[in-house]
Amino acid sequence: MVRKSFVAAAASAIAAAAQVRAISAASPAIAQTSSGLASLRNVNAGELNVAYADVGPRDGKAVVLLHGWPYDIHAFEDVAPLLAARGCRVVVPYLRGYGPTRFLSSSAVRNGEQAAFAFDIIALMDALKIERAIVGGFDWGSRTANIMAALWPQRCSAMVSVSGYLITNLAANAKPLPPKAELGWWYQYYFATERGRTGYAEYRHDFNKLIWQIASPKWKFSDATYDRTAQAFDNPDHVDIVVHNYRWRLGLAKGEPKFASAEEKLQQSLVIAVPTVTIGSDFDGANIGGAAYRKLFSGPYAHRELTGIGHNVPQEDPQAFAQAILDAAKLS
Repeated sequence: MVRKSFVAAAASAIAAAAQVRAISAASPAIAQTSSGLASLRNVNAGELNVAYADVGPRDGKAVVLLHGWPYDIHAFEDVAPLLAARGCRVVVPYLRGYGPTRFLSSSAVRNGEQAAFAFDIIALMDALKIERAIVGGFDWGSRTANIMAALWPQRCSAMVSVSGYLITNLAANAKPLPPKAELGWWYQYYFATERGRTGYAEYRHDFNKLIWQIASPKWKFSDATYDRTAQAFDNPDHVDIVVHNYRWRLGLAKGEPKFASAEEKLQQSLVIAVPTVTIGSDFDGANIGGAAYRKLFSGPYAHRELTGIGHNVPQEDPQAFAQAILDAAKLS
């Protein structure tokens, strides 16, 4: 999740909750998934064998949609067919540490630093011979899209980013927040401990369901909807990736040297010139209007506010998210 304040939602959700490696297969391999995402394919890309859905005409305008934590590709189950019906080719990958995506080498670092995800998606686009795409996402997916747009603007024809500009600045992230705001980050501090790693490994199903409830208190998702996504957390690298991600943000874990140059650039609050639509929701609290990050987007730009919607915007309001993608395309 992203660094926002949602303490009030956390209190009610916690009360409610109290009641209740390596693959080298040739591409493409096919496996069944939900009807909205048709079938899964696999392709070797960079250091991963990436599992992804590929919906719509192969010669359509390419759209790459990116999920966050703790979610998976089903966040876009209703978005993908809407875009495919408008002639888009929609690629929805499982990020490293999720679902059937696997590292190609057992010795690869299970790295969750922000740049790693962006390099993964660029490698995926290369493997699929997609030169340029509209990139869109939420949570970790927004951050990944932001990084792609900042470092590889030539590969991004447009962008949709829920919660706006999410590139992590480590120096800024090291500064403490007021106590009430810090409370919203309880899980990050939990992951900073070995107790937290062990607890997440053991209770990840219930842990992530609680996060869903906290982040989207008005979204009445079914157990079946959650359980379908929760299967993605059984990935053997999931715990390592999640824990490393949050420890890296706190300066408690190192990144890999091969990403050092990219991370150095990302620490400069790079302005994004790619045509962009940002989306604010109830999850963003006082930042729903987007003013806090508007100056970090210099190209054609639009902002949407979605009230009554929580963090998982594409799954909670697929029509609005799909329309944002189509609107971003018009900006480019």
